[in-house]
Amino acid sequence: MRPSLLRWIFNLWPPFAAAGIHVTHLSPDWRHARVELRMRPWNRNYVRTHFGGNLFSMTDPFWMIMTLQALGRDYIVWDRAGSIDFVKPGKGTVVAEFRLDEATLENMRAATAAGDKHLHWFETSVVDGDGDVVARVRKQLYVRRKRR
Repeated sequence: MRPSLLRWIFNLWPPFAAAGIHVTHLSPDWRHARVELRMRPWNRNYVRTHFGGNLFSMTDPFWMIMTLQALGRDYIVWDRAGSIDFVKPGKGTVVAEFRLDEATLENMRAATAAGDKHLHWFETSVVDGDGDVVARVRKQLYVRRKRR
C-alpha cells in the first residue's frame, strides 16, 4: 500500500476521525509521519482537555507500520508493549512526529540476522502549540526475520 493511500484511509477511519486525530504527513519512504489531535467539543474530557486515551491512540500504529514497511516482507513486526506519561494537560491542537532513521533499521537487521527476535523501544513526545511536551509515549516493537 502506498503511504498516501494509508494516510487517506487513516483520516477517514472512524476511530481516528471521531477522536479528532488527523495524519498530516506520511512520507513516501515510510521514515516520517506527523499526526495531529485537534480539540473538538465532542472529544474533550470533563476538565476540557484531551482524553489520555486519544493521546495514546494518535501514536499507536505508527512505529509498527513504519518499521514493517521500511524493513520489508522478510520481517515480522508487532507491537509488544506501550506506556504513556502525562506531563501536562493537553489543550488545542497537539502534534506527534515519528522519524525512523537508517541506523535503527540497520540495528534491527543485524539483531535479527540469525533469526533471533529483537525488542526495540521507541519514544514519541506529544507537544502542544507552544512546543511544550504534553505526553511521552513509549512503544516496544517485536522484530524478527521470517523463517524460510
